[in-house]
Amino acid sequence: MPPLPTRCPRWVRTPWTAAVAILGLAVSLLVAAPASGAGAGSAAGCRVDYTVNKWSGGYTAQVRVTNLGPALSTWRLTWTYGGDQRITSAWNATVTQTGRSVTAAGTDWNAALPSGAAADFGVQGTWQSADPAPTDFSLNGVSCGGDATEPPTTPPTTPGTPSPTQPPAECGSSVLCSDFENQAGPSPSGDWRFTAPDCQGTGTATVDTAVAHSGTKSLRVDGRAGYCNHAFVAATADLSTAGPVLYVRMWVRHTTALPSSHVTFVSMPDSSQGGRALRVGGQNGALQWNRESDDATLPAQSPAGVALSRPLPTGSWQCLRFAIDTSAPKLDTWLGDQQVPGLHADGVPTQDIDQQWLSRTTPPRPTALRLGWESYGAGDDTLWFDDVAVGSSPIGC
Repeated sequence: MPPLPTRCPRWVRTPWTAAVAILGLAVSLLVAAPASGAGAGSAAGCRVDYTVNKWSGGYTAQVRVTNLGPALSTWRLTWTYGGDQRITSAWNATVTQTGRSVTAAGTDWNAALPSGAAADFGVQGTWQSADPAPTDFSLNGVSCGGDATEPPTTPPTTPGTPSPTQPPAECGSSVLCSDFENQAGPSPSGDWRFTAPDCQGTGTATVDTAVAHSGTKSLRVDGRAGYCNHAFVAATADLSTAGPVLYVRMWVRHTTALPSSHVTFVSMPDSSQGGRALRVGGQNGALQWNRESDDATLPAQSPAGVALSRPLPTGSWQCLRFAIDTSAPKLDTWLGDQQVPGLHADGVPTQDIDQQWLSRTTPPRPTALRLGWESYGAGDDTLWFDDVAVGSSPIGC
C-alpha cells in the first residue's frame, strides 16, 4: 500500500443549514389471497413496506415489495396516490406515473422475484397540498392490501440485493474480530495502534474499562474540534484479503450529536485512491460517506439528500454496518437492521443520493480500518467502539 500523504489538505464546504422537517411514516400491507398460475403474470400474495421521509413540498419513499406467491420472472408493482404527489426520480426500478396512478417495474438486474424474495427501490417527488401514503398496492395485478404488519428488518447481503435471512452476529471467519478484551493496559496495543493520519493535535484514544457494549472493555476516543486534531486507532489486520464484498460491523456510542460541519469517525485507507481514505462520518447532522481523493459525499449534501440519511443517536450503543463492493462502485449502509436509503450506492446515478459519488467509477479497495475522530471545523465528541468485525460474509448485529 502506498504511504499515507503527509500533507494536511483542507476540505472546505458550506454546510446546508436550512431547517427541514422530516417526518417518518411507515406503511406495511400483507395479503395471502391465492391466485392461479405462476410466472410473470400472476402472484399468490405480496407484502409492501412503504417508508416515506417528507418535508414541505417534497418527499422520498423507500419501497420493499415481498413476493409471497410463486416465483415471478418479471414484476410490476402499482399503486394510486391519494394526494397530489408527483414522482420526479426513482432508483432500482423503472417508475412511471399517469395522473395519480404509479407503476414500478423491475430493472434488468432485479426483474426476477423468487418466491419469498423481496425487491427494494425508491422514489423522490413533490407535493403541494397533501401527501398521504398509498394503500392500494398490487403486484402483477394481485392486491397486496390486507392486514398491517411491521416493516421487515432483514438487510441486504450485498449492495442493493436483499437477503431472506438475518446474517449471524458472530464473527465466523472474519479477517478482523475484536471486542478489545485482550487489551492489557490503558493504551491501545497489540492488534490496535494509535495513529494520527496527516497531523496530530489534542485528541486521545484509550482502552476504557467503565463503558462497554459487551464484556468489560471498549475503545474510547476523545475527539477534539479543529483541523489537525486527528486521533485514530488502527487495526493491524490487512483487509485486502476480504471480498469481493467487504462487510464491516461495529458498535459505536457517542455523546454529542453530529454537527453541521464535516467530521469523520471511521477511516479506511483505499488503495484505489492511492492510499487516501474512504471515510464514514457526518455532516449537516446526519451520517455520510466521504471520499478523500475528490471530497465526494454520499448522500449529496442537499436538503433532499440529507433527509435520506439518518442521525447517529447519542447516549446509547448503535450497531453500524456497511458493505463495500470491491468489484464495482457500490456500497450499502445499515443503522441497526434498517438500511439507510441515502447511504446506498447501486451503480446507477440518482440525483440527491449517489450522482456525485458515482462520478468516480473505480471500485474501492479498503486495506485497513481506523476508528477515531477527525473534525474539519467545529465538533468535539467522545466516542466508544466495541465488537468490531470485518469479513467477506454478512455480519449481523
